[in-house]
Amino acid sequence: MTDWDERFRSGDYPQDPEPAPLLKRYVEALPSGRALDVAAGTGRNAVFLAEAGYDVEAVDQSREGLRITRERARDRGVADRLDCLQVDVGSHDFTRDRYDLITVSFFRAVDRLPDIVEALADDGVLFYEHHLRSTDEYEAGPSGDRYRFGANELLHAALDLTVLAFDAKTERRDDGRTAMRTQLVARNSTGQAQSYPEGGLDGR
Repeated sequence: MTDWDERFRSGDYPQDPEPAPLLKRYVEALPSGRALDVAAGTGRNAVFLAEAGYDVEAVDQSREGLRITRERARDRGVADRLDCLQVDVGSHDFTRDRYDLITVSFFRAVDRLPDIVEALADDGVLFYEHHLRSTDEYEAGPSGDRYRFGANELLHAALDLTVLAFDAKTERRDDGRTAMRTQLVARNSTGQAQSYPEGGLDGR
């Protein structure tokens, strides 16, 4: 059993988490079809995307996290839209040109980002959120910098895509803890002339 298996089993990590707020808010502006949720955990994004009509592949190393994800999908009547795969993301062979939407939440996969990007279909969208390194004090997320993104590291890693939204900020979580977080939404497209979601993904 891995450390994450124990965390999921013991309830130290939410077993019925809400999806990423930005993803939830703008899912209707994103391309429909096939989705991949990388490091899915207990399915915070995967189950939500299945409910939104996507055919979802959820990949994670934790058997227990995927078990909870399957149960949540069955409870919501979307098990037929969700395929859970226990894999090591660090060595997983991502299928090229396959997914219309790929989500990654709170997993530092920057060394695999080129392979993840290649798994996007034409005009497919990458949604990524993760913790940041900071000189300010914070309480949520990894205790050390090894598993956090440096300033603009995620943005620079995605510059071959069309960046639709990006932010880096301090936020107060619902549990009262302070977090340093970055979010990115980017499309697999190139060229000086592009189409953009009405109103922008940041709501301004």
